Amino acid sequence: MTSHLSRLLTAAARGSFPPADGSVTVLPPPSPRDVGVAAFTCHAVVFADVEPSWVRDRIAPGDLSAPLSPPFLTALGERVGREANNIDLMTATEALPGPPPLELTETTDRGHPRITRALRHRDDVRAWTTADGGTLVIGRGVAGRWELAVEVDGAAQGHGLGRRLAYAARHLLPAGELLWAQVAPGNARSVRGILAAGFVPVGAEVLMVPHGGRGQGVSGTSLRRAPARRGGCRPGR
Repeated sequence: MTSHLSRLLTAAARGSFPPADGSVTVLPPPSPRDVGVAAFTCHAVVFADVEPSWVRDRIAPGDLSAPLSPPFLTALGERVGREANNIDLMTATEALPGPPPLELTETTDRGHPRITRALRHRDDVRAWTTADGGTLVIGRGVAGRWELAVEVDGAAQGHGLGRRLAYAARHLLPAGELLWAQVAPGNARSVRGILAAGFVPVGAEVLMVPHGGRGQGVSGTSLRRAPARRGGCRPGR
């Protein structure tokens, strides 16, 4: 059954966002693995096993940055027995028809570090490599959405391979499906590559992971990770 969070994310990716009224929606986690906070324009969503009253007691009315602030995330982590991972930019795009315009070789080697990390946080994981040092992984992540992970070897960086991998991934899903990529805002190289591949910013997200699980590849596209900050909310897009 499709969860409330899944429907909300799908709608936002297709341009129908939650109301920009400064409120915070509290939803049950779609699975025991998926716990966190998503932020959109003037609206936040907490998907965790907490009462709405508990959230309201810790977020002052009108404090638009509070849901992704260190004090709230620390309190949420203590409440659910987890810790906050990276705050990521959420992006999404539609699948494209036809074969990928890049020669990809599917691999079942679960020993690759990027694949190993993806298996901790995603289901139905599939992976492909390129002869020139690229790795592409897709799998079902938060609320069952299709998520992308890309890695480019150091010697192959700077030549657009990450962008081409992200674009090729759009050809690997059935028609009508959405593909998501989460990127640390500080990782400007990956942000530029994802946007050039046709992904569109949807919001921001932080996942609450088991203690000791920070930085273990929950996020999607990465050449190198970098922490990020989120400021206030500006109306409009």
